[in-house]
Amino acid sequence: MISANNVTLRIGKKALFEDVNIKFTEGNCYGLIGANGAGKSTFLKILDGRLETTKGDIFITPGQRLSVLEQDHFKYDDQIVLDTVIMGNERLYQIMKEKDAIYAKEDFTDEDGIRASELEGEFAEMNGWEAESNAAMLLNGLGVGTELHASVMKDLEGSIKVKVLLAKALFGNPDILLLDEPTNHLDLDAISWLEDFLIDFENTVIVVSHDRYFLNKVCTHIADIDYGKIQLYAGNYDFWYESSQLLIRQMKEANKKKEEKIKELQEFISRFSANASKSKQATSRKRALEKIELDEIKPSSRKYPYIDFRPEREIGNEVLTVEHLSKTVNGEKTLNDISFVMGHDDKIAFVGSQELAKTTLFQILMGELEPDEGSVKWGVTTSQAYFPKDNTAEFDNDLTIVDWLTGYSPIKDVTYVRGFLGRMLFAGEDGVKKVKVLSGGEKVRCLLSKMMISGANCLVLDEPTNHLDMESITALNNGLIKFPGVALFSCHDHQFVETTANRIMEILPDGTLIDKITTYDEYLANDEMARKRTAVTDHKEEEEEEYE
Repeated sequence: MISANNVTLRIGKKALFEDVNIKFTEGNCYGLIGANGAGKSTFLKILDGRLETTKGDIFITPGQRLSVLEQDHFKYDDQIVLDTVIMGNERLYQIMKEKDAIYAKEDFTDEDGIRASELEGEFAEMNGWEAESNAAMLLNGLGVGTELHASVMKDLEGSIKVKVLLAKALFGNPDILLLDEPTNHLDLDAISWLEDFLIDFENTVIVVSHDRYFLNKVCTHIADIDYGKIQLYAGNYDFWYESSQLLIRQMKEANKKKEEKIKELQEFISRFSANASKSKQATSRKRALEKIELDEIKPSSRKYPYIDFRPEREIGNEVLTVEHLSKTVNGEKTLNDISFVMGHDDKIAFVGSQELAKTTLFQILMGELEPDEGSVKWGVTTSQAYFPKDNTAEFDNDLTIVDWLTGYSPIKDVTYVRGFLGRMLFAGEDGVKKVKVLSGGEKVRCLLSKMMISGANCLVLDEPTNHLDMESITALNNGLIKFPGVALFSCHDHQFVETTANRIMEILPDGTLIDKITTYDEYLANDEMARKRTAVTDHKEEEEEEYE
C-alpha cells in the first residue's frame, strides 16, 4: 500500500496540490488523470520520492518494493539489454554482481566462501536463478526479440529502448508499480500484451495515460486531479466520465431547488417582515434562509479544443489509386508491390508494428518521396492536408503562431486566422508566441489548425495523437468521425482507431499489405489474419537465419 497524507506542494506562490489525502491499495490499478499541467507526472514523482512535499508525507508499507518507469532513455546506454531489465530489482542485481566479483577472484578466501554462501541463499529466495528467463519473457512479450537481448542499449532504436525500460519497471514483481505514459511509442501488439500483464498483476499499479481504451481495459479505479485536489472513483475511465458528469448534474439540480427555496423565502420575508402578526414567521424564515448553502460547482480545469475539418469541395468517386508501389529504405524493402483503391467514404487506419513502412507510404502519397516502382494517382476533385510524424522542419523559423498560420491560410486576415487558433486553445497573447518555442502538444494543435484552415477533403495523418492530452485526443477523434471527406491515418490509440476507421490496412514485415473493410476490433479478432502475420514473420526470420 502507498498513501499520501495531507500532501501539499507549492511551486513559488502557486499550490499545485493542497492537502491531498489518498490511499492506493494492493490488487488495484489506478488511472491518474487530469488536464495538461494538472500535475500528474509531478504527483508520481512525489510518490516515489523524487520530489519533496511542502507539507505532508508519503507512506509505503514497510518492506514493499516500488518500481518506476524511467523517462531517461540514455541512462543505461552502456548496459546490456538483459542486465538493464534485471536492474529493475536493484537488490537482486547487486547480489548478482557481488557474486560474480567473488567467484572471479584468484585468491578465494574462507571469508569469500562465507559471503558467497550468504549471497547464494538470498539469491535463491529472490528467484534469482529465473531472473534471466523472466527478463527475457518480458522483453519478448513487448516485442524485443531474443537477438537483441545481448545488445548494448546505446545501439538500440528509441522505440526499442522504451520497451526495455518498461520491461525493467515490470521486472521482479514489484509491490507498487508507477507508470507514466507506458503506451507512448509502443505498437498495438505491445500495448495489448501490457494490458494483459496489468490485468493479471496482483499488486498496486498507478498509471498515467492518455489512451482511453487502455485505461478502460486495465483500471479498477480513477484518480482525477482537478484544482489541486484528487478525487477517487471506483471503476474505469468511462465509468469515471459518466459518474463525474452525473455528480455535476445532481449538484446543479440540487442548487436549482435551493435557489427556488431561497427565492420563496426572500419573497415571504420581503412581504411580511413589517407585518406584526407575521413577524415571527418572517424571523423563522430568515433563520432558514441563512442555513441554505449552495454547492460550489467549479468548472473543470480541462479544456477541449474545437476540431472541425470542413472541406471546401465535395469529393468525387475517384479518390486515390495506388498501383504496385515498392520502396527500399536503408537496404530493406519497406514497401513491396502495394496496390489499393480508396473509395469516397473511406477512413483507413494503418496499423501494425511497421512504423517506418507507414511513414514511408504517407511520404510517397504526399509527394515527399519517390517510389522505386509503382504509381500514386489522386482524383481531380481531391485536395490533401498532411500531418507528418516528424514536424521539426515546420517550426524551425522565427515566426509567431499567427504569422505562421497566416502563411497557410487562403484568407490573409488576422481575425480569420485567430478564429482557427482560438478553437485550438491559442487565445489572446498566445498568438504572438514564436513557433520554435512551442511544446510538443502546442505544435500538434498548430498543425491541426493548419489542416482545418486548408479546407482539404483528404486528410493524411501520421501519429497525430502523440503529445496530445486526453481532451485534445477526444476532440480530434470526434472531429475525424464527423469529417465528411476521406482520411488515411496511423495511430496507437485503440479507441481512436476503432471509432474512426471503416477500413484497416497493415503493412507486414515483408512489405506486403493486408487490406480489410472492417472495424479494428473485428480485425484483431480475425484468427486468420493473426496466423498470416505470424507466418510472414516466421518466414522472414528463417530467411535471415539462412542468410547468416
